[in-house]
Amino acid sequence: MLKFVKGPLESIEGVEIYPIISLLIFFIFFTVLFFWVFTAKKDYIKKVSDIPLELDNDIELDHNLKN
Repeated sequence: MLKFVKGPLESIEGVEIYPIISLLIFFIFFTVLFFWVFTAKKDYIKKVSDIPLELDNDIELDHNLKN
């Protein structure tokens, strides 16, 4: 299976840069995400985590009002 992928890619000049770019994007994204998680305000995290519960309550209220 790997020979079907590796064979055509070997003929492309400069293809070795793509895995390096992919690794850099992956590393930078998760580094920024890790930094954001530890610097985010706890009030904001609490507010955002309660959104699904608030939406469920709104749906129940709408359903009760229609009946």
